[in-house]
Amino acid sequence: MEKVDFDDILKGCISGKRKAQEVLYNHFSEEMFGVCLYYSKDYTEAEDTLHEGFMKVFQKIDQFKHKGSLAGWIRRVMINTALEKFRKHNQLYAIGDDFKFEEDIDRDNVISDLSAQDLIKLIRELTPKYRMVFNLYAIEGYSHKEISEMLGISEGTSKSNLARARYTLQNKVKKYFYTSSAIKDAQ
Repeated sequence: MEKVDFDDILKGCISGKRKAQEVLYNHFSEEMFGVCLYYSKDYTEAEDTLHEGFMKVFQKIDQFKHKGSLAGWIRRVMINTALEKFRKHNQLYAIGDDFKFEEDIDRDNVISDLSAQDLIKLIRELTPKYRMVFNLYAIEGYSHKEISEMLGISEGTSKSNLARARYTLQNKVKKYFYTSSAIKDAQ
């Protein structure tokens, strides 16, 4: 893979040169599509978010101040694009903390049997509200305070949605584990 001179690419993008935009898109689109998948219900929605995000990248590329990596800045644009889409279509409400977590399962067996792709699939099966908070907290590392500001919700709502997402995900992993164990036993 040839080395890309991002200073020239950035200058070209700021000038609106299509070739520079194409090079930037081709270099980062695969990685950013993965980011968009975390926040989308399916591939089509992720593709829409990716394209909307890159439109914003090209419109705001002059705002990149070289503080941190270009990939990090583009990732942030993608996450913000996904958040905007989410806020348009979803409301978050606090849920009670009166549910109980079931007993732990043998995590070593589950982790060894569960591929990254399977885990991502299980996360994508979460409701949009739970998936958004889970991804922002567990994957991106934002605090509940930051999440509450991004989504316009209380910290308590962020915490309760994260707890419910974890609980739901735990049950999905258990179901996966028991289903895959039953299939292995049958073979």
